[in-house]
Amino acid sequence: MVRGRRKAPAGPLPQRDGIDAVRVRLPEDPDGAPDTVGEYLVARFGGAIGGDRVAAMLEEGRFVGADGGAARGGEPYTAGRSLWFHRDFAAEEPVPFPVAVVYRDAHLVIADKPHFLATTPRGRHITETAVARLRRELGLPALQPAHRLDRLTAGLVLFVVRPEERGAYQTLFRDRLVSKEYEAVAPYDPELVLPTTVRSRIVKERGVLAAREEPGEANSESRVELVERRGGLGRYRLQPDRADASAPGPYERAGGADPPRSAVSGGGGGGGGGGLLPAPPAAGAAAEVHRSGQRGAAPLRERAAALRLAGGVTYEVLSGRA
Repeated sequence: MVRGRRKAPAGPLPQRDGIDAVRVRLPEDPDGAPDTVGEYLVARFGGAIGGDRVAAMLEEGRFVGADGGAARGGEPYTAGRSLWFHRDFAAEEPVPFPVAVVYRDAHLVIADKPHFLATTPRGRHITETAVARLRRELGLPALQPAHRLDRLTAGLVLFVVRPEERGAYQTLFRDRLVSKEYEAVAPYDPELVLPTTVRSRIVKERGVLAAREEPGEANSESRVELVERRGGLGRYRLQPDRADASAPGPYERAGGADPPRSAVSGGGGGGGGGGLLPAPPAAGAAAEVHRSGQRGAAPLRERAAALRLAGGVTYEVLSGRA
């Protein structure tokens, strides 16, 4: 008999800045067999934030039990007990662009995420993320994204209002029943024959900002076409090739990388679309660009312009921001 995963108990702490409290479950067989709650928490978190800081958080009543009461460091260790606490948030550079709501009902929020803003908390970006902002601004603490966009990509993200419905929408993305259409502004190349289909193998390494293209069986396929030209720049539309997107095969999302971005920046790949979109800027340059408010800065002109759900429902960005 296969047992389902037991649902985690509801926490007693409200969100802080749109971020949930962390739950810690005291294990049945901890290393070192601690006698007290404090001994376990210092052993668990002391390496990351220091034992003195853990002790101070206990003194401040930052760790609480299921009833909301503060846990004390000298309390006997009880296996299976759950505690909750909020991490200390480091100062973050504010991203000075709004998250615009394109559509909202009792089930969904479709938001237009700006460049530089991460979709979900990760690494140095915690409170300055799209989900944390929308939770605060809309008063929807349970809001969760059904998918994500890279931090440097602007455009549409689908958020789910009710936690029990999130899995269904994630399944739509997993089963490729949602198609995405991207736009990119990049230098115009009169020798590039468009439209074209770019097939390539894209690899995304954990912790590395940019995906890379490498030889091997293609795992990404995008159709690239020119929408308009203004002087030395072109506006390009990028979307999965629908002839293959609905069929089983190797064309899957490449480990969190954006295939459209790689299709126009990969130096040619298998379809001749290389070199359209410049590489993402270094972190320091990106911070300087968004501090100065230069929304159209050169490398940051890719956006998810449309989402199409199964059944023909389409959401599009109509603001004209690129």
